Amino acid sequence: MYATQKAAIVERFGEPYTFKQIPRPSKPRGQDLLIKVLAASYCHSDTLFAQGELAQELPREGGHEFVGEVVSIGPDVSSHKAVTVGQRVGVPGRAYHPCGTCWECTHPGKDEMGYSPYCPYARNLGFSQDGGFQDYCLVDSRQVALIPESLSSTQAAPLMCAGLTIWGALSHESVQKAKIVAIIGAGGGLGHNGLQFAARLGKDVLAIEASDPAVEVMKRVKSNLGEDRKRVHVADARKNDASIIRALAKSTDGCPSSEVGVEAVILLPESQKAFDLGLKLLRNHGTMVIVSFPIEKFVVSAREFVHRDITIRGTLVARNYQLREMLEFVVKHNVYVEVTSYCFNQLNDLANPALHGAGGKRVIDMTLKCDG
Repeated sequence: MYATQKAAIVERFGEPYTFKQIPRPSKPRGQDLLIKVLAASYCHSDTLFAQGELAQELPREGGHEFVGEVVSIGPDVSSHKAVTVGQRVGVPGRAYHPCGTCWECTHPGKDEMGYSPYCPYARNLGFSQDGGFQDYCLVDSRQVALIPESLSSTQAAPLMCAGLTIWGALSHESVQKAKIVAIIGAGGGLGHNGLQFAARLGKDVLAIEASDPAVEVMKRVKSNLGEDRKRVHVADARKNDASIIRALAKSTDGCPSSEVGVEAVILLPESQKAFDLGLKLLRNHGTMVIVSFPIEKFVVSAREFVHRDITIRGTLVARNYQLREMLEFVVKHNVYVEVTSYCFNQLNDLANPALHGAGGKRVIDMTLKCDG
């Protein structure tokens, strides 16, 4: 008789998750690990997937940023990974079973040869492979990172996607060189981490939001930065027009218009209005990194590129070695992830549009005891 477990399954797009008892995953093979899920963060991409916007196969257990305890280890897991039964590991969605032979896998940067989170043939947990919205989950040992003891599971789970993605955005060379960075959406799940990362990296940060809860998150984050709070300028996009926000970032006294603005913008919201604001904030020769992917297109004039020599680029979740770097940075610099914890049974509540703009991250704490 097989052991069973509880899982939240997307059976039909546009409908709530269905909770079911299903067979527990089998003993891991190859380089896999079997983990007991401790915390699973809810991401905007989970909503998009459940609505059918990402065109994946069903049924599927969602969840692509989570933390678990190692229960069993596959026979081919390398000893140098130092993964042992009982340890906590963080799991980003990318990449489960990459092919090992494509261009991405054979050009892995600082990751191990044959493994890349960008492999086009890999499966991604929570989307094309069952993810963390279940009691137990099979994961690829090459995609995980050990969680520091000082970091709780609910704090660590959002870092597996939200934290890693904004860390990757800040790691692009043009952003690294920038002294002043604007983060539009700086009170959200990605943004409030990025605000702390950027300030701790020694950058001046223009943090922008457009809802009361998210503005409050920015203010709390700023107040906890110690001396680095002096680097952070908080702005409410509903109250400050572009010229005032721009003035917060850099004084316009004696500067030609081409030199006014920030050197780098990280865009997190999906609206055209936020995109247009990013362009207005950007100085000539600057770079805007787009993290969001709205259903509708962003519209921009080619003149913006040509006459101002600006760069607009995308970013994807960062590499595995950057995941380890980020976790070390979080612990060293006391980066605090704003989370609201929920029971597993409350998963469907997290897709409520009323929570959009609430700031911080929503996390399923699998250790909470709930009815049902």
